[in-house]
Amino acid sequence: MTETVAAGGADDVDTEQASAPAPPPPAPKPKISKPKVDTVEETEAKMDWYILKVAFNREDSIADALRKRVLMEGMQEFFGEIIVPSEDVATFTRDGKRRVTKRKLLPGYIMANMIINDDTWFLVRETGGISDFTGAAGKPMPMEPADIERFVNKPELDDEEEAPIKTAIPFKVGDRVRVKEGNFENQEGDVDSVDEANGRITVIINIFGRSVPMELDHWQVEPL
Repeated sequence: MTETVAAGGADDVDTEQASAPAPPPPAPKPKISKPKVDTVEETEAKMDWYILKVAFNREDSIADALRKRVLMEGMQEFFGEIIVPSEDVATFTRDGKRRVTKRKLLPGYIMANMIINDDTWFLVRETGGISDFTGAAGKPMPMEPADIERFVNKPELDDEEEAPIKTAIPFKVGDRVRVKEGNFENQEGDVDSVDEANGRITVIINIFGRSVPMELDHWQVEPL
């Protein structure tokens, strides 16, 4: 008996493999756009003044440290002025000599003109001596315009006009004092008002059974 071998076989398999469709090309990767960065002009327009709680009697050194950190981190475009609010006051030594010194308006606080974002918030909070921003529920609150005028902006003066210098008076309303010299020496009384612009206080003194207000230079009295 003669066996008949089918034609084709292996050749047919090769032909089927060759005619299989090619896999589709990989999908193109989406382009990732860079985040938009605010320009300097936009940043300056959005700056606000904020009050920072700091350690007492270290206001100046902490403000300097914050300024240096801003420079080191290259974040000048997000920060403006950093100040310790103060005013000039006149004080008197024991021998009566007058000298002008700086008095802090808000001991334990400094002020920063800045933009709040994650980076600036972290930089401020990580500066030694700064405990937090002022605000509600942990959220920094910008200063009110009235407070900015009071603590930051200086009043405009004429060219020939000088800013008045207050006198630092170590007394407050209600303090009990004794007169050191003058017609009412050794008389005691209570401080009724304080005039820092002129360095004087009004003391209520009892004279002949009556309470009489006497205006005195603050150095004419001493505390009890």
